[in-house]
Amino acid sequence: MQGIEIVATARALPGRCVTNVELSQTVDTSDQWIRTRTGIGQRYRCEEETTAGMAIEAAKKAVEKSGIDKSEIGIVLVATTTPEYAFPSTACLVQQALGLEEDIMSFDINAACAGFLYGLGIVRSMLQNSRKTYALVIGSEHLSKIINYEDRGSCILFGDGAGAAIAKSSTKTFYHKGFTRGNKEFLYCNGLGSKENDFYIHMEGNQVFRFAVSAIEDGVEGILAEAGLTMNDIDYVVCHQANDRIISHVEKKYKDYSAVFYKNIEFYGNTSAASIPICLDEMGEKGLLKEGMRILMVGFGAGFTWSSCLLTW
Repeated sequence: MQGIEIVATARALPGRCVTNVELSQTVDTSDQWIRTRTGIGQRYRCEEETTAGMAIEAAKKAVEKSGIDKSEIGIVLVATTTPEYAFPSTACLVQQALGLEEDIMSFDINAACAGFLYGLGIVRSMLQNSRKTYALVIGSEHLSKIINYEDRGSCILFGDGAGAAIAKSSTKTFYHKGFTRGNKEFLYCNGLGSKENDFYIHMEGNQVFRFAVSAIEDGVEGILAEAGLTMNDIDYVVCHQANDRIISHVEKKYKDYSAVFYKNIEFYGNTSAASIPICLDEMGEKGLLKEGMRILMVGFGAGFTWSSCLLTW
């Protein structure tokens, strides 16, 4: 089965940046307390911005950067847990805003923080049978609207933002694995029509930490085994940016390779499905990503879902 390659990335962030110091004015916390437990120093928060608006902005930037003919986009996939509407999908709003042709498949998926990598796996299969060349894969989240600011253990973690990638079929290396372990006790948010009328993130931090550490290790080892590679062959590991302590815990297992783990959680917080594409765009902007590099990505989140992906840049 052919793989895919990413030809362009972009990100979109709300205009308001909320530092730990500002957050501590309304939440019983402090900059030191947050940094030592999470590695986060700031996050972005929507005011007028929306999930769809950020997805559209990131998508427009990605198309512009790629230089492609947008009539060759045949798939728009948005990974999100925080759409404005139950329907229409956020992806349909992206299609309309970008003026994309109508013979196109546009839909949302909800795989929580693993959504972007699930999305890459999905469009890889779809592009094999598409008459068009490119797919837009977007992670966009407005998590601040489902945060309970009376829960200081979770409200400090999350930020808003979007990241987009344009992918096409390729003979370059691409491996993908997806996993699910059904669980609605340790990390969940009630949905529309819930009798509880409680639409906030609920999280058992210790349980999620244990799951996340095992998920990263499982994802890394599983994808390396499938590809017949070792960490010596990897240029960067990009994990979902959930908590610096989670990633640092995994780094200890791969202590000789800690330099290949890319982290930017200090500046964005946990942006769920947007975190990995935001990382990729930032890395590209910094000139870190070179043609031929092998990038290993791991996402994990509610569901429980987790996914790993290995591609060649």
